[in-house]
Amino acid sequence: MKIAIVTHVVRHNDGQGRVNYEIARAALAEGHQVTLLASHVAPELASETRLRWIAIKVGRFWPTKLFKQQVFALKTAMWLKKNKKEYDVLHVNGFISWAKADVNTAHFVHGGWLRSPYYPFKLTGGLWSAYQVIYSRINAKLEHWAYQRSKIIAAVSEKVAIEIRANGTESERIEVVYNGVDTSAFTAARQTGSDRSSFGLPGDACLLLFVGDLRTPRKNLDTVLKALLQLPSHVHLAVAGYLPGSPYPDEAKALGIGDRVHFLGLVKNMPTLMHSVDVFVFPSRYEAMSLSLLEALAAGLPVITAKTAGGAEIISTDCGIVLDDPDDAAALAGAVAKLADAPELRREMGAAARLLADQFGWARMARRYLDLYRGFANQKGATVLSNDPSDAQKAESVATV
Repeated sequence: MKIAIVTHVVRHNDGQGRVNYEIARAALAEGHQVTLLASHVAPELASETRLRWIAIKVGRFWPTKLFKQQVFALKTAMWLKKNKKEYDVLHVNGFISWAKADVNTAHFVHGGWLRSPYYPFKLTGGLWSAYQVIYSRINAKLEHWAYQRSKIIAAVSEKVAIEIRANGTESERIEVVYNGVDTSAFTAARQTGSDRSSFGLPGDACLLLFVGDLRTPRKNLDTVLKALLQLPSHVHLAVAGYLPGSPYPDEAKALGIGDRVHFLGLVKNMPTLMHSVDVFVFPSRYEAMSLSLLEALAAGLPVITAKTAGGAEIISTDCGIVLDDPDDAAALAGAVAKLADAPELRREMGAAARLLADQFGWARMARRYLDLYRGFANQKGATVLSNDPSDAQKAESVATV
């Protein structure tokens, strides 16, 4: 089976990129041929003999992300039209190409974010705010168009599936395929144990962890800071995310809690960090399906999130607390207080979290996609390998001749 995947990047430290990285690895392991149309592919993947990387370069001189996305979409569509015989199945991610796809993964629904009561931008709110509104509206229309032209839409959560249905897409064309998590990495970190000193974190505090983009209000760190104000001084917050341009360090200082909020910047060793804290806090105002939430479960952390975050649907009361309103700082503080001085409860919830994470391995996710691919390849009369390991071994032997 010859598989083409269109995505901006394919690497293990990026949300959408990690999903496609794992799909490509699984496809290669089964003996399939993979073509990646992307701007960047992880070197260890690009060196695989049955993988072809079509580098899609977008010049830096294009103004705004909107224009760059259009250039990428046009370039990929031109290559795909010219090389139709090079693939049996085409997999895209949202509106990323003008080509018609077999499988389209919905990692985000701009229409859903626009309709959210927590959407903060307005056309009259200044230049940056107006641009965000225009960006969201255009992407909402383009995504809807792309989903209508795709044969199957793989929604990364039930929340996403509901939003796509609300846009008029037929339910029978929507499959929920949750993202995955590398549980083995977090198991290994658990055996190593906590290492707060390497992150400059206090050893005697109850430590909350927030992970996300620190330049957008969507992730909702501001409400976490307001909740921290209402909590005892021994409760601290570790924040992992890209710092340049973020307003939150200054906000923490203005609130008088600068000494209790520890901004770590981008963290490479997330398994060790997660095993060094006590509770994962993620009341995102809008989320499709957070990889960091799955990682927190794999690390055995109790999770506090909100109904507005995709992934909250899988959190039960035995492993987390789901808030009705992401902006309710008092409710968030109450949830944290329930866990802050209850180490035994945290341990029980953490054990339940690890059991839940075991249901969301990357291999399981990749198998779902490969099964979808096989269905389309069969319809087109392509030679299709099963998911029997012996078939993959035979393909490997053929490929090395």
